Amino acid sequence: MAKVVTFGEVMLRLSTPGYLRFSQARQFDATFGGGEANVAVSLANYGVDTSFVTRLPQNDIAAMCVAELRGLGVGVDDIVYGGDRVGIYYLETGAVARGSKVVYDRANSAISEIKPGMVDWRKVLQGADWFHWTGITPALSQGAADACLEAIKVANEMGVKVSCDLNYRKKLWKYGKSASEVMPALVEGCDLILGNEEDAEKEFGIKPEGFDAEKTGGEIDQTRFESVCRQLMERFPRCKKVAVTLRGSINANHNTWGGVLYDGKTLWQSRRYDITHIVDRVGGGDSFMGGLLYGLLAYDTDQQAIEFAAAASALKHTIIGDYNRVSVSEVEGLINGGGSGRVSR
Repeated sequence: MAKVVTFGEVMLRLSTPGYLRFSQARQFDATFGGGEANVAVSLANYGVDTSFVTRLPQNDIAAMCVAELRGLGVGVDDIVYGGDRVGIYYLETGAVARGSKVVYDRANSAISEIKPGMVDWRKVLQGADWFHWTGITPALSQGAADACLEAIKVANEMGVKVSCDLNYRKKLWKYGKSASEVMPALVEGCDLILGNEEDAEKEFGIKPEGFDAEKTGGEIDQTRFESVCRQLMERFPRCKKVAVTLRGSINANHNTWGGVLYDGKTLWQSRRYDITHIVDRVGGGDSFMGGLLYGLLAYDTDQQAIEFAAAASALKHTIIGDYNRVSVSEVEGLINGGGSGRVSR
């Protein structure tokens, strides 16, 4: 199986128990998570050789994080050390008409202070087939954006395929640059782009006509997104495939979910999943990305790849925490008609 390298921030996740509001909580459930780390965990679950690259301080919290990732099968030998703190995010899980909330405490985190030259990318990417990053990393700081661009350029020179989840986060772009200023230079080096309608619009001004995510009622015409894919490929000629995640929000606990994959000629559409009782939707897009990368590596057709991505992510919505802790057989079981929830004996 291929090797995939991912690069970004992993954070301490502190979430309120159950559906408690921040104002009600007297304790928090602690785990770890972050876009690129989440993708690495998914791929490791599927048997893919993975290496996660980040910058962490040398303290007990960082050591706990590294131990957790290592225990999940993710390669951690390429992590660099320095700085003073691990970033934190707080999560309040919503219910019905009340949406979830995230509060970030990641200013001056170790990776936000990273600079080009701190990672030996030629060594890290030796033998790799894919390099994956997300739009969260360049949102952290100019140094993080520069380090990410450095990695992409080295990957391009070495013939390593590059994938990106656009992942627009308006709360993060605070260092004087906007996503629309920074992201184009990075995305130019990508072979595969994943996003949703908000990502494409906020970063590149690209959007599907007549679509409003808040007014879908769970029903989404997937073919409407072919224009988004086409525009992204025209804007970034290196890109060979574009995927779009399609979430229909009925309420905080009930979404429809699926995706499309476009290769410049054909729009491949996944099955739509009706997720009526969401346990945890954080990391849903990352689980889709992990599933898509695995699907493209393991299967013969793009249809199989997009089906695996959508099914893997549908299962993630049933799992607490950022990480998608499912196996290939569980995902394939859902694709092949499973999903009844019967006890496996």
